[in-house]
Amino acid sequence: MEIKKIHTEKAPAAVGPYSQAIKVGDFIFLSGSLGIDPTNGKLKETLEEQVIQALTNIKNILASEGLGIKNIVKTTVFLADMNDFQSMNKIYTEFFGETKPARSTVEVSRLPLDAKFEIEAIAVI
Repeated sequence: MEIKKIHTEKAPAAVGPYSQAIKVGDFIFLSGSLGIDPTNGKLKETLEEQVIQALTNIKNILASEGLGIKNIVKTTVFLADMNDFQSMNKIYTEFFGETKPARSTVEVSRLPLDAKFEIEAIAVI
């Protein structure tokens, strides 16, 4: 089975020793995405800005393979503060529309770069 590393300049480089995404068979496994602007490498400030940017980064990674958000079947959302759940959920709902993948959401004690939000995803081709 072929394993392909996926990388696009339209999403930020990984902040650690991992790939933006990996394609295996009919699946694409997207690493955790933070709200980092790929044009300047800086984390957006507010929760809302981070959510929008992180989701845009995932969209851009999938687009580099000719796919879209409709291909996402599972997400895991990490929040630094569960009190941000409603604000995050509003943006998440607008982003996915009627294409709602399975999802888990958990609060964590800390995220890389002290981010407020991180999301990972699994997409099917």
